[in-house]
Amino acid sequence: MKMRFPVLFVFRKKNPLFFSIEKVFDSITPDIKRFGWEIVPTYVPLYSSGIFSIIKNIVYLFKRRQAAIFHVTGDIHYAVFAFPANRTILTIHDCIFIHQSRGIKRWVMKQLFLNWPVRYARFVTTISEQSKQEIVKYSSCNPSKIIVIPNPVRSTISFNVNKKWNSKPIILFIGSTPNKNLGRVLEALKGINCTLDIVGRVSEELNNQVSALEMDVLVSERISEEELNEKYYRADLLLFPSLFEGFGLPILEAQQAGTPVVTSNIPPMNETAGRGACIVDPFEVQSIRKGVLKVIQDERYRKELVELGKQNSSLYELSTIASRYADLYRQIEVNT
Repeated sequence: MKMRFPVLFVFRKKNPLFFSIEKVFDSITPDIKRFGWEIVPTYVPLYSSGIFSIIKNIVYLFKRRQAAIFHVTGDIHYAVFAFPANRTILTIHDCIFIHQSRGIKRWVMKQLFLNWPVRYARFVTTISEQSKQEIVKYSSCNPSKIIVIPNPVRSTISFNVNKKWNSKPIILFIGSTPNKNLGRVLEALKGINCTLDIVGRVSEELNNQVSALEMDVLVSERISEEELNEKYYRADLLLFPSLFEGFGLPILEAQQAGTPVVTSNIPPMNETAGRGACIVDPFEVQSIRKGVLKVIQDERYRKELVELGKQNSSLYELSTIASRYADLYRQIEVNT
């Protein structure tokens, strides 16, 4: 297939602790190339730690305007200002940054990372209906400008047909930011004979809480994709009762691996999980505990969740998601 004009994938500065955005777009790049697009990745040199860093990043990107189409892949939403508006796509994964700031900082963040970029870009994509509603709510933009394209499931995760249940179940927990709800999870698991496997950096306060628990706890801060896959295979269930997410990709990854999922009864987690998860109230410790115990104690229910989860994850295959981004690139190509 003849290659079309190049698409510049614009990424934030690499950070070993935060890599989910990069993982998503790295995974769909081969399929987008199969649709005929050349992908050129670029990373800004600085973290967005202040206005001067932001300006320097924009200047850096301004010098890299040789591509035909520019796709800002997330987080550094202000990067769109370095490129021609009619050839720029912005992907917004969530609006957590709005919830995590107050006062004048919140106003500045809202303008630089949401309002102005959304108005400027030709297309804005986001990963769930919940995220779309939040973008529209906070930016007052026309809903028709926001296109929902969910995240894909990595093809490197295969269904574990030989999965066996451990007599002492391994409960996988991914993430350690406040929205992941680790504090309530630790309360919910008290007295349950299990091993809690945490992927992420645990704060000192929560680490003290972990130390006080009479259970085995594993903590991994920096792991490879292969190591994460292995954790999905080994785990008896994924516990993901998050308070806020843009999408909830670990839900689909666990489903694809054949691991039962316990997650939140709020969007977008319940939307992402479909019928293939045990749904709990993330604000209620007893609800989380009840859900975990149901999965542990009810073998028939576990098998049902695994089968429904497998069916659900198949809706998010790489080629399907890549084709939707390729369609957007074609629209820009035709109209510019």
